[in-house]
Amino acid sequence: MSLVMRQVIIDDAEGITNVLNPIILEGLYTVLDTIFTVEEEKEFIAQFPERGVFTVAVRAEGSKVIGFQNVEPFASYTKVFDHVGIIGTFVCSSCRGQGVSKQLFESTFAVAKLKGYEKLFAYVRSDNDRALAAYIKQGFEVVGIAKKHAKVAGKYIDEILIEKFL
Repeated sequence: MSLVMRQVIIDDAEGITNVLNPIILEGLYTVLDTIFTVEEEKEFIAQFPERGVFTVAVRAEGSKVIGFQNVEPFASYTKVFDHVGIIGTFVCSSCRGQGVSKQLFESTFAVAKLKGYEKLFAYVRSDNDRALAAYIKQGFEVVGIAKKHAKVAGKYIDEILIEKFL
């Protein structure tokens, strides 16, 4: 599959919701529990932090968004965390296992370094083995477990804390 990795534009909002909303509805791979409208996603993109990194994976033919990854500053209330970003990764179910996340990581890491990030941090649901494996493959290390950190459909789920130094 031939892909283009680039930074997000407002016109990607519908494609992003087409990737994200089915993942949310599955209730298996994210702690997000409310779907997003295209208008809400447009607003999110418009308000995305200037220092943020928002990479989209687009099919070369047809320009369909099939995955995305974003990095947001860890905290805005102090500058001592300016070198740390929080990363999230989403790939449409029909494209998983085809190297999309690998290409997203490569692009995101490059842009994150240019924007001054030295470390990326993520929370991964403990029952999401596939995501954890993808992050570990990219050099992330487990640094802890937040017990009963999420409560999804009445069930507690631990979250695994991971980090990678760029």
